[in-house]
Amino acid sequence: MSESSRSEPVGVVLAVDPDRFAEVVEALRRAGLTVTGEQPIVGTLSGTVAEERIPALEAIDGVESLDRERTIQLPPPDSPIQ
Repeated sequence: MSESSRSEPVGVVLAVDPDRFAEVVEALRRAGLTVTGEQPIVGTLSGTVAEERIPALEAIDGVESLDRERTIQLPPPDSPIQ
């Protein structure tokens, strides 16, 4: 696959086994995740990854869930729709 045909990175939030946090995070990095935040006590982390790599991340032993980040735009405070 050429570099130009790769998908843009998407933000993801993962829940992993907190008892194996460091091990699972290292496996996620090897699978293509760029980690942007870690919360080891609760077993969550965030990062970016190419869209086509998401199934590989979900298949890693110790990954409990993976959700794509979402952006929500609220209307301005003086908007008629509140």
